[in-house]
Amino acid sequence: MTSALFYFFAALLLFASFRVITARSTVHAVLYLVLAFANASAIWLLLSAEFLAITLVLVYVGAVMVLFLFVVMMLDVNADENRDGFWKHLPLAGLIGAVIALEMALVLMGGFRLTDAPVLDPALAKLGNTRLLGIEVYTKYLYPLQIAAVLLLVAIIAAIALTLRKRKDSRSQDPSQQVLARKADRLRIVKMKPVLEVASVATLPASGDKI
Repeated sequence: MTSALFYFFAALLLFASFRVITARSTVHAVLYLVLAFANASAIWLLLSAEFLAITLVLVYVGAVMVLFLFVVMMLDVNADENRDGFWKHLPLAGLIGAVIALEMALVLMGGFRLTDAPVLDPALAKLGNTRLLGIEVYTKYLYPLQIAAVLLLVAIIAAIALTLRKRKDSRSQDPSQQVLARKADRLRIVKMKPVLEVASVATLPASGDKI
């Protein structure tokens, strides 16, 4: 039963992944990606990795992909313009994809050569998957975790810098220029002589004059 469920969810995962890059609508592509993450979470459950499964659902399906879906729906991306030159770049893209798949196969092939499943220490088995994962990540893989965090921080800063648009009608202050300001630049006292303007008095007409 476990093998049948694995092949079922794996087939759905491959189908959803293929539809992500072939769907004509960007909204449909995002929905297929949500389906792919859900099937990957089900495979994690079959492997008794409950923490990774629920993390994949809560973080990616529940937060990241919903955000992607709202952004795609609000931007109204024209997919036809993005398909220009698809067939022209398909051979190069296929070659790069084949190289990446070959590299992943070389890395993961060692896990399929295991004759017997690794035996876990009974004392460690009582700790649970979540605590064991935390111990491994923050002890054995601490430096790779920090490198990944730095790379993600750089990616976030780069994304903000590339998408930042300044409005022409916005008013902002530069603190570096404010702290350099002096009193002489802001206020100047000028001594001036008083000038009195005498109001002109209209002459009244004489008694014999006709008005």
